[in-house]
Amino acid sequence: MPTSLLPTADDTFGDSGARTYVVKTLGCQMNVHDSEHMAGMLEQAGYVAASPAAAATEDADVVVINTCAVRENAADKLYGNLGRLAAVKRARPGMQIAVGGCLAQKDRAGIVDRAPWVDVVFGTHNLDVLPVLLERARHNAEAQVEIEESLKVFPSTLPTRRESVYAGWVSISVGCNNTCTFCIVPHLRGKERDRRPGEVLAEVEALVGQGAVEVTLLGQNVNSYGVGFGDRGAFAKLLRAAGAIEGLERLRFTSPHPAAFTDDVIEAMAQTPTVMPQLHMPLQSGSDRILRAMRRSYRSDTFLGILDRVRQAMPDAAITTDIIVGFPGETEEDFQETLRVVEASRFSSAFTFQYSPRPGTPAFDLPGELPKAVVQERYVRLAALQDRISLEGNQLQVGRTVEVLVAEAEGRKDGASHRLTGRSADNRLVHFALRESGEVPRPGDLVRVDVTYAAPYHLVADSAADDGGRFEVRRTRAGDAWDRRSGDDHSHGGGGDACGTGGPTGPVVLGLPSIR
Repeated sequence: MPTSLLPTADDTFGDSGARTYVVKTLGCQMNVHDSEHMAGMLEQAGYVAASPAAAATEDADVVVINTCAVRENAADKLYGNLGRLAAVKRARPGMQIAVGGCLAQKDRAGIVDRAPWVDVVFGTHNLDVLPVLLERARHNAEAQVEIEESLKVFPSTLPTRRESVYAGWVSISVGCNNTCTFCIVPHLRGKERDRRPGEVLAEVEALVGQGAVEVTLLGQNVNSYGVGFGDRGAFAKLLRAAGAIEGLERLRFTSPHPAAFTDDVIEAMAQTPTVMPQLHMPLQSGSDRILRAMRRSYRSDTFLGILDRVRQAMPDAAITTDIIVGFPGETEEDFQETLRVVEASRFSSAFTFQYSPRPGTPAFDLPGELPKAVVQERYVRLAALQDRISLEGNQLQVGRTVEVLVAEAEGRKDGASHRLTGRSADNRLVHFALRESGEVPRPGDLVRVDVTYAAPYHLVADSAADDGGRFEVRRTRAGDAWDRRSGDDHSHGGGGDACGTGGPTGPVVLGLPSIR
């Protein structure tokens, strides 16, 4: 729809002024990036983001919930949120509630049937219609449900309100061509569609031009990028080209698929300095029998071989994974195979899940459902093993110097501990102490510190509190951009909040840039 034809918040609500909005995200990185598009569409239509305090209480004129449908509790989360919002809406005349994302694509009008106070339901394939549906719901005084079966507008062409000025997501594809029996994503996101390399690189350049120093390339299966336009080596080429963009300091990607992960990608990672020594490689199960039942077209030896080659090329690479416990028919012997592979893989961390049967997936009808107590007991054993491995890996970091990209608000206890938080090159979470005198780094700045303590899932660098500790701040364009957005001036290390959350968060709107 042309920009000029979009309703605006002022047009819609007359003299009442611009309407406020909150977008609440439930789900993965794809959902987070989709939420940025939703926010961009609303701001283009004249809405304004609710203040942080109002957003925390969902006190806004429009509340959008962007849903996930991957696990069984996704619906519980959605309807729990909607139940709470019903009371908020009764107390706030004119408030509107919209539900988008994967669960909206799946459940459709059933959401309004179950929660009739919802005003708008829209799917994963038509994010662009959100402002129009809000206006139509208000005008018609009835809920609007609009779900498309295939992508109508590529999301990256939409305006985007970036949550961060120093790091950003860039989609290289949407959808998935795999047929994993436990996964509902292909049904909800459709077949894979790749963007042209020039479009991806132009968006990365535009982000860097606005101050970003870190970019993460997104796809359901990044390794299959290029199949749609006939170049099976396209992803490795894209890594090299994006990594060479001037001003970009950190390049990451997620998620690959082990069956499609090729050595040219490993070479591109190792030979491109801006590609970070970090890899997320989903295992799902260590049992070859269960991998076959999952239709995961690799086996445990193949998986371990990939990790060996990655570490040979990048010895300090931190590797993370996804694992499902309790897939139908999983025996104790199968689970022992998973423990074996996890022990051998030495993951820095793992996202572990208890299997959730999802209607619409092939695994939903498989026999051999496990008792909840058995699944829970195995889940606890796996978590304990990974906790030990993660701690052992992090203990090897003690005494090392790491460069931390300062985050805006990742450390929940930073205020009490007088620390800041950020991510090292290998994506480990690092809490670091400030010096009593000296400059305060801003979100987006880079700080070199020495690691003094390790926990399973974070590192601490407190040596800077002592006179002899390393504390080297490198001010960046990203920090300058954060200053401009926040309205605070930290150029002399004074004023503002040490955690970088003191200033307002203005919009950074970016649609698809022009292609040179």
